[in-house]
Amino acid sequence: MSERDPAAGSTGGPPEEDPRIAGERHPVAKMIGIGIVASLVGIAIALIIPWFPVSAAKSADKIDTVYDVLLICSVPIFVLVMTVAIYSVWRFRARPGDMRDGAPIHGNTRLEIIWVTIPFLMVTALAIYGWVTLDDLEAKQPNELIVNVTGRQFTWSFEYPAQKVEANELVLPKDRPVEFRIHTKDVIHSFWVPEFRLKSDAVPGLTTKIRLTPDRVGNYEVVCAELCGLGHSTMRQFVRVLPADDFDRWAQRQTEEGQGGAPSGESGEGGGAQGGAGGGATAAQGEQIFTAQGCGSCHTLAAANASGTVGPDLGKLKNANAGFVRQSIVDPSAEVEQGFPDGVMPSDFRSKLSPEELNALVKYLLESQE
Repeated sequence: MSERDPAAGSTGGPPEEDPRIAGERHPVAKMIGIGIVASLVGIAIALIIPWFPVSAAKSADKIDTVYDVLLICSVPIFVLVMTVAIYSVWRFRARPGDMRDGAPIHGNTRLEIIWVTIPFLMVTALAIYGWVTLDDLEAKQPNELIVNVTGRQFTWSFEYPAQKVEANELVLPKDRPVEFRIHTKDVIHSFWVPEFRLKSDAVPGLTTKIRLTPDRVGNYEVVCAELCGLGHSTMRQFVRVLPADDFDRWAQRQTEEGQGGAPSGESGEGGGAQGGAGGGATAAQGEQIFTAQGCGSCHTLAAANASGTVGPDLGKLKNANAGFVRQSIVDPSAEVEQGFPDGVMPSDFRSKLSPEELNALVKYLLESQE
């Protein structure tokens, strides 16, 4: 007895019709009907789901539309494939004990041409649509604000060449086009503000660019969207979108503060500040610096509502002196606390912070002990 012919003593007559396909000569219409209904339901659900946060840039609407178009095209294809697969598994399943081979069938050239041509045309049309949209978003705009973005483990810094301003927070004017020129000091990062939609990798040795126009005043988050090390999840800072006049005033203040310098006798790590926290420094200034530099993304400090775990707990410095705290900031590899990796904390705070800012930060940390 063979597996193909379970009936012993076959007379050699015409083969028995396979019950798994009997009566199902044209199931296509039924599957198309089921697929259309399921596609409409799936598209409706996909479009109702709020995939993104509120938009805060003019580019967001175009990007959201591209995403919706992709969903509208993708859902029917997914439903079609799954409908055919599920129907075939259910209708043509082998009965218990049936060890015969499946019915011999031949390919359908016309069907194969159709199911290759239609997806090809769809993918090509979507690629062209996406390219046209991206080309429009990347077009140079008049009166662009240039912002140099620098990523490093695990913080962002920002430079405004025209305003001669360097800052550790991103501040942008509403309704003015911005060109971001993105760099990295170490590994690959990815600069992303979800409310702006656009993002770009920061690649060592390269400068990448994105253009957008903020159109909603508010505070948003700058996120690193590329796994970049132990502190990746904490590499977050804020971006403030301000009315144009408020932005100009902010830039002017930054310029004046950068040119003003520190009063004599209160600057540097020498003079009256040597070995101490600096006579002219205030804890309030230090708190602002702590927040702006993103220290809370890597360290825990209850006074600042910070809960980072990449670096040591800064609320346990009761017995530390100002000299030790200062050295730990400007030369973090000099004395690494047991249980924490070396080389994670940036070592350029000596150049990023003025002596007065450093003194203020040290004073704040010492006065914020539990």
